[in-house]
This record gives sequence, C-alpha cells and structure tokens, in this order.
Amino acid sequence: YFTLCIMGKLQSKVKRSTSKYRAIDGVEKSFPTTTVQQYKPAHSDAVTSVTALTSDLCVSGGKDKSVVVYNWSCGVVLKRFLGHERDVTKVACLLESNRVFSASRDKSALMWTLDSNLEPSQEFNGHDLVVTGLAVSPDASQLCTGSRDNSICIWDVETGDCLQKSSISRNLVTHICWVPGEPYIIQTSEDKMIRIWDSRELQVAHTFPMKQYIQMHCSVSQDGHYCTTSSNGFGGEGCEATLWDLRQTKSKVCEYKGHLQTTAACIFLPNSMASTPLVATSSHDCTVKIWNRDNATCIASLSLDGSGPLSSLAVCNSSYLICASFNSGIHLLRMTNTRGLELQEFARF
Repeated sequence: YFTLCIMGKLQSKVKRSTSKYRAIDGVEKSFPTTTVQQYKPAHSDAVTSVTALTSDLCVSGGKDKSVVVYNWSCGVVLKRFLGHERDVTKVACLLESNRVFSASRDKSALMWTLDSNLEPSQEFNGHDLVVTGLAVSPDASQLCTGSRDNSICIWDVETGDCLQKSSISRNLVTHICWVPGEPYIIQTSEDKMIRIWDSRELQVAHTFPMKQYIQMHCSVSQDGHYCTTSSNGFGGEGCEATLWDLRQTKSKVCEYKGHLQTTAACIFLPNSMASTPLVATSSHDCTVKIWNRDNATCIASLSLDGSGPLSSLAVCNSSYLICASFNSGIHLLRMTNTRGLELQEFARF
C-alpha cells in the first residue's frame, strides 16, 4: 500500500489553477493561484457517478464501463472492475464496507467485493431498461434499484433474488437514496415527482408536491430529518435544489437558486465543516456551490473550467469533496475555513 502511494505521487503532475470564489455578499474575489495535482485518471471517458467508500477511498463509474476504487490521497487506482456491457450509470456503497455496487445501461446491477477477484460477486437482473437508481439498505442486507422501465426493485444482497418489484406509470427513475436507520427509500423521477417508499411492502408512503422540472437527484441528512432534491433546467430556470423536512410536516423548507443549468447533485455536508449546517450542489454549468442549509445563502462557489457538465458529488471527509465530470475526470475539492468558507480544487484524476 505504501509503495502504491509513493508511485502515485511520483506519477502526479502539477498544474496551475486560477479559480475564483464568491463571497456571501455576491462580490467576486480572486485569491492567489493554487496548484492542482494531476493524478493518473480513473477513467478514460466521462465519469457518471462517484461516492465515498472510506475517508480516502472513492468509488466511481463511467462511460468506459468500468467501476474504479481510487485512493485519492495517493493518486492510485486500487481496483478496476470490468463486467458491465454498457456505461455505468450509478455506483453505491456503505462507508467502511468491502462491497461496491454498480448499475448500468446494460439493464443490470452488479456487486463487487474488494478482497476477492475482479469478477462480480453477485448479479441483479430483472429490469427491462437502463438502471438509473441504486441504493444499499443501512443494514447492508438489501439493494434497491430503479429504472427507466418505471419500476423499483428490492433485492437480497446475498442471494441476488428479487424480493419485491413495483411499477408506476411514467415513473422514470432518476435517483434513489435510503433514509438512514429507516425502512424508507426516497426516489426522484422524470415525471417531476418525489416519492417516499416503504421498503417493507414496497408501497409509496408519501409524495411531495410535484415540481416544475424533472427531478435529477436526492439525498438524505445523516440524522434522517431532511432531504434535498435537485432539478434540471436551463438558462437559470429550474436548476435549483430543494430542502424538504421528512418529519411530520413533510414540507418544503427552502430552495437553493443560483445555478444556470441542470443541478445534477445535491448533498449534505458534515456538521464539523462549519458552525451552521451546509448543503453542496454541483451542476451542468461546471460549478460547485456550498449553501447555508437553512436560509439558502450561497457561501462559496467554485467554477471548474473545462470540466463539462458535473455529474455527481460526494463527501470524502470533513475537508474534501469529490466531484465527477464529463470532460476532465474526477475533481478533488478542498474546503478551508480560515477566511470564511472557501472551496479550492486540489487534484484531478
């Protein structure tokens, strides 16, 4: 492991970045030029999905059909899983686990085990179209998948059996997340609906008011109290993320508006990052923004020039985010709080 890290550092290259940040008052400020480490790329094509496995390992999937486990602290590929016949659309895992899940345009989902060979440990076949939603239950016993075939499936992770399947007309699934410590699953769709499913009977337990634009992504706070969803759009219309209260009221709290194109991802940041709760978003407009969760003030904004659409966003640890892009691989972003919260690009791979 130590040798791999040293090799990764020797392979890295340094390039200059002239990133700009926006202060809370909306006045743009330029800070001194920083160096961006260029590590060995994780993928040879667009990266479609990324998530954190440990504090320094991430998992990603891409149009090159591969699933990659990458040590971003060293710039080293630890595992490259090849088994899908078409683009990987989503990856998922539980933190600190040794299992990784992937979904694909080949209509399947696969499970990979880090300490075994490079063959899939389990296959989940049953959808009729591309699999676009993927989430692991908090106890790691079940996998939930969703597809453009309008269906949601619950699978037994150990056997690969489909335990339940439910279909709703026009429910073209875009994303799925599991509520921590609960039997509930949140799902976004191209029909502009946001649904909460009870996984025990696989029935819809609640629907939020229909949004004006297609809902692209959803995530849940670690305490299970809040959910964010994000919207497609263009020219600043739509393009927002929305905060929902998952408790008794199940109402909209606020909206995060400022992106100019589709907001592809929205995530909650750990409370250790700031004195106030934070939400981060990434967009097809090549920017990542950090917001005050409760009053929707944009605290920091970073433009990743040349990245193309940003497709996915995840938290590494209390200081770093990882962001997937179509044109420039995966971006490692560092958050600092010395002069107010700032966001910097630290490395690309």
